[in-house]
Amino acid sequence: MLGLMVGAITILSVIPTASAAIIGSGDLPSNLGEATGGESSLRAIIVKVIDYFLGFLGLVAVIMIIYGGFTYVTAAGKQEAVDSAKKTILYAIVGIVIILLSFAIVNTVVGVAGGGDTPAPAATTAPATTTPAM
Repeated sequence: MLGLMVGAITILSVIPTASAAIIGSGDLPSNLGEATGGESSLRAIIVKVIDYFLGFLGLVAVIMIIYGGFTYVTAAGKQEAVDSAKKTILYAIVGIVIILLSFAIVNTVVGVAGGGDTPAPAATTAPATTTPAM
């Protein structure tokens, strides 16, 4: 217990130093693209964070389906274990549906509100051809 308290105090004492090192007085908004992997607009950064978060939740839901399937297979005829496994699988599937819908809603709302962050497709031009002189 004492080790846990010492660890917590150590971590809490380092946090202000770490945040001061991350955000310096010479940081400019124009340098934001370098720190975020090329994304320079706040909207694009927020969408990327939400997409990663929803991807993580999707991974958790798939793990829950696998866990429910394992519980179902190893129930050995116990009806309460079978029912629990079926509920776990059902709730995980409902979770995946909610995650997919929220992904679609977030990207649609951000696209409509911001006029879309995707660049317009570039116009394709045919390569110039030369005809041989006769």
